[in-house]
Amino acid sequence: MTLRTRIAAVASLSVALAVAAAAIGLYVAVRSDLRGEVDSALRARARAFSSPLAPGGPGGGPAPAGPGGAGAGPGGAGGAGGAGAGGRGPRGFPGSVQPAPFGAASGFVQFVEPYGTIEVPGGQGSSPSTIALTPLDRAIAAQGSGSSLTDRNVKGTELRVLTQGTGGSGAVMIARPLTEVEHELSRLLLILAVIGAAGIVLAGLLGALVARTALAPIARFTRRTEALTGSLDLSERLEVEGRDELARLAESFNATLDALERSVAAQRHLIADASHELRTPLASLRANIQILGEAGRLPAQDQEDLRGDIVEELDELTALVADVVELARGGAADGPGDDVRLDALVEDAVKRTMRRAELRFELTLEPTVVSGQADRINRAVSNLVDNARKWSPDGGTVEVGLSDGVLSVRDHGPGFAEADLPLVFDRFYRAQDARKLPGSGLGLAIVRQAAEAGGGFAEAQNAPGGGALLRVSFGPATRPSPLSAEGDRPPASNQSV
Repeated sequence: MTLRTRIAAVASLSVALAVAAAAIGLYVAVRSDLRGEVDSALRARARAFSSPLAPGGPGGGPAPAGPGGAGAGPGGAGGAGGAGAGGRGPRGFPGSVQPAPFGAASGFVQFVEPYGTIEVPGGQGSSPSTIALTPLDRAIAAQGSGSSLTDRNVKGTELRVLTQGTGGSGAVMIARPLTEVEHELSRLLLILAVIGAAGIVLAGLLGALVARTALAPIARFTRRTEALTGSLDLSERLEVEGRDELARLAESFNATLDALERSVAAQRHLIADASHELRTPLASLRANIQILGEAGRLPAQDQEDLRGDIVEELDELTALVADVVELARGGAADGPGDDVRLDALVEDAVKRTMRRAELRFELTLEPTVVSGQADRINRAVSNLVDNARKWSPDGGTVEVGLSDGVLSVRDHGPGFAEADLPLVFDRFYRAQDARKLPGSGLGLAIVRQAAEAGGGFAEAQNAPGGGALLRVSFGPATRPSPLSAEGDRPPASNQSV
């Protein structure tokens, strides 16, 4: 199911529930109102039979008011709107009421004696039926007080029956058919059903229209993104219009495309540069191996030199591959960082470098702990120290300092050309003077990547008085606790080696 269909369905369902609730409420309210009117009419008529009775005439008892007006006067004469020439029925009930089944709207009346006998006044139909008594009716008639309202079904006709006590004479039962009420309720129910169905259909159509209108920008956004991903043209961007959620989504998508474009460009450059750098050692290695195949014609010393060249070229090739693999790891950390003693890594790197060159190192190191990958930081520190070794003259001095989490390495070599300073940490970049030295141009790029992975920085500048000065931070640094430093290294190291 599409999003547009779901929105239309939800809108239709919501309207259907609202219409159903409104229809049920309206039906219940109208039904209660109509039945309330019937009950009020029954009580009003019952009050006429419960009013004080006038003295009866010679042949009759007290005459309560009839349905149309005042009761009969003395001697049985009909009052206004009361009994006509037909005289009275039992208990003085006017006999001129128009015949109708159970009295229709005027109601049907029967009297109940205290001992349970039913009397039906005349003028209520040629053969009026009686309403059967319930135990409650008999109790009210016996007591002459109290009242009850009930629904009865007599010969298929639904009646609303009021039983009202009339004192010593028993009780009067007044009934009124509910046919008109049920008819009106049926009409109302049909009207509500038609209106509800029409409302639901209209809600579905409007829901579909609203969904189409609301989702039109999303549809355009989807088509645009599909076109971008299909063409694989990372230079294209989405148009950002307005400040709504779709505009923010477009901005996020464009930012993702920016990062992806930079990543793809960096990978292409890395592959191009790596393939270029690999050609030279591979070509030299191939030539030396071909010569080695004819080593029998060479003097022993030349053979030994040739094997040494091959081993050296293999070492360079191995180092280059290792550097490329290190750069391929990217700037993100591989996992949660460990606490690394940076000062210890620096001392170990200096000791390794001293075994490869005749240099003098001046160390000023503070005990420092950083968080990160120990192997990555160790490789970056080794590259820094090794870079200083390559550019230092024989017997020269390299100054190494570690303070406030910042590692600084200064050599006393030729320093950087001003044009080279912005490019020092770029991949495969080698200054003009560096092309005659061994290396791939990836060492300082690895340093910057390791520094930025921990939230630090790497910067290069020319030192006052000559030489290059490299400063690197591997992120927030702390001093080791006395417990962890105990038996390890002194609180500070200030030495020359």
